[in-house]
Amino acid sequence: MKTYDVIIIGAGAAGLSAASAALSNKKSVAVIDMGNVPARKIAVSGGGHCNFTNAAVAANKYFGHNPDFTRSAISKISPNDILNWVKQHKINWIEKTSGQYFCKETANDFVNALISDAKKADFFMNNKVEDLDKNELFRIKTNKNFYTAKSVIIATGGISYPVLNVSDVGYKIAKKFGHKIIPVRPALCAISTKIFSSELSGISLDVEINIGKEIIYDSMLITHFGLGGPAIYRATVRNIDADIHINLLPNTNVFEWLKIQKQQNGKKSLANILSSKLPLRLARWLTQKSNKNIADYKDTELKLISHNVSDIIVKKDDFKLYNLQSAEVVRGGVSTEQISSKTMESKLCPGMFFAGEVLDVTGDLGGFNLHWALSSGRIAGENA
Repeated sequence: MKTYDVIIIGAGAAGLSAASAALSNKKSVAVIDMGNVPARKIAVSGGGHCNFTNAAVAANKYFGHNPDFTRSAISKISPNDILNWVKQHKINWIEKTSGQYFCKETANDFVNALISDAKKADFFMNNKVEDLDKNELFRIKTNKNFYTAKSVIIATGGISYPVLNVSDVGYKIAKKFGHKIIPVRPALCAISTKIFSSELSGISLDVEINIGKEIIYDSMLITHFGLGGPAIYRATVRNIDADIHINLLPNTNVFEWLKIQKQQNGKKSLANILSSKLPLRLARWLTQKSNKNIADYKDTELKLISHNVSDIIVKKDDFKLYNLQSAEVVRGGVSTEQISSKTMESKLCPGMFFAGEVLDVTGDLGGFNLHWALSSGRIAGENA
């Protein structure tokens, strides 16, 4: 049986990045994955175009028990480094919105480049890891074989999107070797709530969301089961132990604006006036479908409606994260407390490294998670 310098469990972005880095250090490398092809999540991410990095990458774009853990890795691998890598591999890319970089044609271009960089590794696909032990060497048992290595990198990702054949084996291995596991939950996902009527389903608008101390400006989608869209996705990455406050008209003093409208357009209905800034269906719902002219509203009534527009409260007990089946990522994972931020090596088990989403590190929407996978994978691969 061949003994490898490095065995990587997981053939996603972090695992392939780690394989490439270890190969560059002249290490013998094997990659074990339970799926039939590598990088399955990348292929479907970003609507099939994969948002691979963001110019705004910084520690404050990451969440978990210790977001500062990311500082070392993201300082060593910058967005420009990843853009240069993309250019070297002749991948056409576009900047969809300021600082967000996507593959122009297809995410498969990115996947193929990662695989190409790791092609000198031995790949063992459709291998489900069942156990891992360590004496002098690491010994990995799968449903098909046994493998041994001097170092091992756990890059198994999170457990969202189970249709892509994901596993919690990374958490199990970490726990076996004494690592604390932060409970895992869905993130970058929709929420289920009855705060809006289902008749408003399909309405999308730019909002301000306040959750805890966090303020988010982005687009929100009202769905038949609750709320979605980038603003809500981003809210679910944050700590969700607080009420969600939604302002439908950010940067607008709604009460003062309505008082002016009352003076200038008194014969118009309140719903029609609100519809100049909000979708008509939503405006009619906010006014309980009343056709009453704005001049017929008392200022106290306008103040109440203004409050309903600018501070819709979704109580923390009145919403649920949709599910792991549709969540893009998870919050939680292997605690970073027992991992070196400079090398990604376990402080409890020398030779064991962790990279990517298996760790308690979750990025904001917009390419931050893929950047973390690539950078933490490279650091782990360089040090394994």
